[in-house]
Amino acid sequence: MLRTLSWLVRLVVFLLLLGLAIKNSGLVTLHFFFSNAWEIPLVMLVLVSFGVGVLTGGTASLATLYRQRREIDRLKREAASAPATIRSEAVVPDLTSL
Repeated sequence: MLRTLSWLVRLVVFLLLLGLAIKNSGLVTLHFFFSNAWEIPLVMLVLVSFGVGVLTGGTASLATLYRQRREIDRLKREAASAPATIRSEAVVPDLTSL
C-alpha cells in the first residue's frame, strides 16, 4: 500500500514537472560580466539551478554526517570497553523512587 502511494506521488510530481517544462520552453538570456551572454531554455536554467542547490546542500550536510558517525563509533568503543557493572547500572533504571 505504502509503496503504491509512493509511486503515485512520484508519478504526479513527474507529470507536473513535465508540464512545467513543456510550458516554459522559451529561451532566456543570461547576462554575465564583460558583456558575455548565454541563451538557454528556461527549463534548463531551472534544472541546472536545482542541481546546483542539491549538490550544495548535500555537500554541506556531509561534514555533519561524518562528524556524527565518528562520534557514534567513539561512543560504541567506550561502551564496549566499560566494565560490565557500569553498563548494567546504566541500563536498568531505579524505579523504586517513583
